[in-house]
Amino acid sequence: MAEAEKQVSTSAGRRARLRAYMALGVFIAIIIGLYLGQPDSFSRWMTALHVVAVISWMAGLLYMPRLFIYHSDAAPGSEQSETFKVMEQRLLKVIMNPAMMITWGLGLYLAWDVFRFQGGWLHAKIALVVLLTVVHVLFSRAVRGFAADGPRKSPRYWRMMNEAPTLLMIAIVILVIVKPF
Repeated sequence: MAEAEKQVSTSAGRRARLRAYMALGVFIAIIIGLYLGQPDSFSRWMTALHVVAVISWMAGLLYMPRLFIYHSDAAPGSEQSETFKVMEQRLLKVIMNPAMMITWGLGLYLAWDVFRFQGGWLHAKIALVVLLTVVHVLFSRAVRGFAADGPRKSPRYWRMMNEAPTLLMIAIVILVIVKPF
């Protein structure tokens, strides 16, 4: 396969980044258009867009540790390791970071506009989202560590870390839907 055709090539990375920025731009343009138009269902629109961002962020948080599991088994400097580096970087920068920022922005807007930051369930949810963000930061550091061929954690460690976003997500969804307190 020629270098220009490979998905790990620099040009493929630029194209992926450009598509991601275009999608992010469209997403932000929709938010701005809705804000300026202020339809009666504005809060519902913001909730829907918040959920889309959360799904995107969670997809990355659930997939990244799987990449780490396989990357841990690849020899540093090998072609396989280099491929995982590209996959991890793109997942983090193109999907996870923008989705996290949009999730936080829209989530805080909804907490303020819809719920006026009232309710124990909301405070607990925000605390759990802070923990989810800590997991995101840990994954970001791991991406940098793998990129530098630094010391690696075991695949077993990453299997256990794979559960953290799942457990936090379950608790957050229960708080949002049930509002137990």
